[in-house]
This record gives sequence, structure tokens and C-alpha cells, in this order.
Amino acid sequence: QVQLVESGGGLVQAGGSLRLSCAASGRTFSRYTMGWFRQAPGEEREFVAAISWNGVNTDYTDSAKGRFTISRDNAKNTVYLQMNGLKPEDTAVYFCAAVDRSYGIPRLASSYDYWGQGTQVTVSS
Repeated sequence: QVQLVESGGGLVQAGGSLRLSCAASGRTFSRYTMGWFRQAPGEEREFVAAISWNGVNTDYTDSAKGRFTISRDNAKNTVYLQMNGLKPEDTAVYFCAAVDRSYGIPRLASSYDYWGQGTQVTVSS
């Protein structure tokens, strides 16, 4: 079992930046691929970014490429999502998720076993 707690969300103007953090506790953090997903009202949860257990490999949805950066610090049991150039369409609840590293870097939400409670990101125009 691993427990995940997100933080860092908030209200920001378009063009601004936020850094989300996800702190993990429980089993060894480096066992897990970590992902960020988001869900806007009335929408399905969608993939944003993911990072391999050692931070070497990353994957981004097209809308995040060039604006968002996922990183992790295994010594601190934390994964981050740096979001720059935020747009109103980035408004959503952002969730971090974990899956055993043997599954690679999946994009499907259903592939992930552990989820945080989410943090709200609101981007005003």
C-alpha cells in the first residue's frame, strides 16, 4: 500500500505558474511509476504526465508538452508537476497516482493502483 497526498493547487491567472507536489508514504517510493491526471467538471479523468521509477523516462499528453514538467525526488518520496504558461482550459482537479514500476509508464487511469485525493487548480482568464 502507498498513500498519496497532493498539494500546491490554487487560483492563478492565465500565463502563470504552479508547482504541484505529491507526497507518498507507505511502501518504497522507488517501486512505483508516478503519474499526474486531471479531471474537469463533467469530464473524464485524463492523463497529464508520468515518470518512471528512476526519473529517467517521462511521458506527457500533447497539451502539456513544453509547458509542464514532471519530476521526482525519491529521497523525499515526492513527485512534482511544474506547470508554466497555464491556460483556463487547465482548470481541473489534479490527481497523482502510482503503479508498480513493472508496468512501465501507462497513460490509462485504470492502470494505476493508488490515488491521492486531488488538488484544485483554477486558471482565470
